[in-house]
Amino acid sequence: MQPQTTRAAQDRKRGATVQPLHVAQIADALLTLRTAAAVAGLSETTIYRKEKTDPTFPRLIRMGQRCTRIRAGDLTAWLAAQAGA
Repeated sequence: MQPQTTRAAQDRKRGATVQPLHVAQIADALLTLRTAAAVAGLSETTIYRKEKTDPTFPRLIRMGQRCTRIRAGDLTAWLAAQAGA
């Protein structure tokens, strides 16, 4: 059995980079799910679940088999609506 590696180690292996959180302030920016999860205070799994079950949640943009993004402006608008509700 192979030893389990942390997600950070797996990302370094793949060459993945982390988006800075200030990118979320740019309305047209496409956020990774990890960044969106950090901004919204949700897990990546919850983001996928909300997309399927909550009609007010912003649609995810699938750019490939392993590449999913969400517009920063849509996410911040949804968060503002949730805070006001």
